[in-house]
Amino acid sequence: MNIDFNRFYTSLIVIVVIIAFGFFLGKIKWIDKSTNKKFVNLLLMVFMPASLFNAFPGEFSEEFSSLFFMGLVGGVVTMLLVIIAAKLVYNKKFFPGELTYEAQFSFAFNNATFLGYPLISMAFGERGIVPYCGFIIAFNLALFSYGVWLFERKITPKFILKTIINPNIIAVILGMIFFIGRVNISTEVPILHDAIKYISGATTPISLLCVGYMLSTADLKKLIKKWRLFIVAAIQLIFAPVITFFVTKILFRFPDEVVLICTLIQALPTATSLSLFAEKYGGDVAEASQIVVISTLMSVVTMPSVMTILFVTLS
Repeated sequence: MNIDFNRFYTSLIVIVVIIAFGFFLGKIKWIDKSTNKKFVNLLLMVFMPASLFNAFPGEFSEEFSSLFFMGLVGGVVTMLLVIIAAKLVYNKKFFPGELTYEAQFSFAFNNATFLGYPLISMAFGERGIVPYCGFIIAFNLALFSYGVWLFERKITPKFILKTIINPNIIAVILGMIFFIGRVNISTEVPILHDAIKYISGATTPISLLCVGYMLSTADLKKLIKKWRLFIVAAIQLIFAPVITFFVTKILFRFPDEVVLICTLIQALPTATSLSLFAEKYGGDVAEASQIVVISTLMSVVTMPSVMTILFVTLS
């Protein structure tokens, strides 16, 4: 996998343009709260699973298999370390108040779904999605288990079942089984393959439009006064990718392209699901949403900076 730096920065610009378009559509009310909610549900339940399944190549290769499992191992260890780091940094003694759990969530979970997939697919191509698929298994398992637990504070059989049958996890597992089992649906069931391919094509534009809409609903004047939330966002945007770089490059000595992809995932802003989880499980919805917006705005500066430092370090 060759790393094209120009392609990466060009992809960032394209993504910003699409997000800006979503921002504009939100401001003129062509996308409202109800429309955005339907988009999010379609992304999580249909488009994103189709994209993850489609990411696996039809022909089995040792190289792609290795990339997938490196992403998986890197994801498991990284998620464990960022969760531990979040608990150490944001504890009741040093970070009192109801924001403690929201801050822990913010540090551990980023926008790997809505921003991660489009950015990596555009910057690194289809092959870049293979280690991403491995990483996203660990990410989703942690998100729909520990992430929910941060708000609900209890684990039930129903809770465990919902984690296991998450469509995104199922899609990756099916894709992995087909890949390892050398089942090529592009030749055996071409109509199904083409249908999945076209459905997955909606993931990138719709996910970015949703991010743009979210930004359009923010009251920027109020956000400026939230200095505490800016600190929370800054800690996540700087230290999460540092932890990932340590795991993938220093600890496991993965190839540079895998290091870049995994670190890029952790350099993304806080997950939009923070506000969704806060609303569903009784957290502080207002401050959770503000953390997401602040983190997304700050990432416009921090993410290119982090990746530029990585490019220089690895070159």
